[in-house]
Amino acid sequence: MAIVPPKRVRDFARAFNLLAKTDRLDAHNIAHFAAVMNPRSFTPASPANEKLIALVSRRRQITQMIIAEKNRLQQAAPEIKPRIQEHIDWLEDEEKDIQRDIRDLIQSDPEMKEKVDLLSSAKGIGPITAASLVAELPELGTLDRKEIAALIGVAPFNRDSGKKTGKRSTKGGRYSVRAIFYMATLTAVQFNPTIKRFYLHLQSQGKEKKVALVACMRKFITILNAMVREKKPFLAQSTFS
Repeated sequence: MAIVPPKRVRDFARAFNLLAKTDRLDAHNIAHFAAVMNPRSFTPASPANEKLIALVSRRRQITQMIIAEKNRLQQAAPEIKPRIQEHIDWLEDEEKDIQRDIRDLIQSDPEMKEKVDLLSSAKGIGPITAASLVAELPELGTLDRKEIAALIGVAPFNRDSGKKTGKRSTKGGRYSVRAIFYMATLTAVQFNPTIKRFYLHLQSQGKEKKVALVACMRKFITILNAMVREKKPFLAQSTFS
């Protein structure tokens, strides 16, 4: 089985001028798409990984609720503030409980523990970020550098025509993974010597800060991908690239 964005399959049909839509035509087009494009087979998550995905997702939801409640607390009437603060305290306790469950689950699964330990060896990747990558980016270590960059939406796409060279841009990818990895890279450009050196080099070349940061995300995920594939921890003078 393969999982493919529906729009991609529909665009494939349009390329053959198949504009009508019925169950029979859809079935034929899906089969034709699979035969021609040969999409990557889907590997279902293990029970432990499914549980980790649920815990990581729930922690993210709670973190967002804490932020929202703290924003409300600043604007709330005096009579309401104690109620909001009580809710914040409960949410923060729940977040700690979930983080403990995540840690216990990872410790109980040798494969997940190995991946988290490898990822955590790179400055910028904390325990929660490592757990999130293991849960929501299970392809890490199985794809090549271009595929893994495209999967989280940091691969540049060309927009050239004739002699005109368009501006490269990134798009698509898994938003939730890209969001946490963006924050990890912000830390890495300050404290990870390899990523920091690359970031400063790009800035010295006149690159805009956002462009340089996305390039660092791409380099960082490439390094992490190679680390997991080769089962080697991060080195400051790493040859992973």
